[in-house]
Amino acid sequence: MNEYERIIQEKGLPNVGQTVRSKDHGTLWRVMEKKEIWHNINHPQTGANIMVPGIYLLFWKIQEGERPGVGKMLGYEYTLYDESFSLNWEIVKE
Repeated sequence: MNEYERIIQEKGLPNVGQTVRSKDHGTLWRVMEKKEIWHNINHPQTGANIMVPGIYLLFWKIQEGERPGVGKMLGYEYTLYDESFSLNWEIVKE
């Protein structure tokens, strides 16, 4: 398993086309894009600036009457060193 697959599995990231719900606002978003990236972080133990593998997800806010990809979009980067996906999103079972 490579680092990118490990991030997807350990963080429980959704696939393209899946719907997620914002835990803060209750709004529904669809994952439109997923790509492998390199992300700059401060190393958790040393504080040194390093580059680590990450996953970029692009979300589209689902709005009735709008075509997919038209309207509000958000993009976030996820690495093994953060818990932001599970804190902010939940995958909607369809």
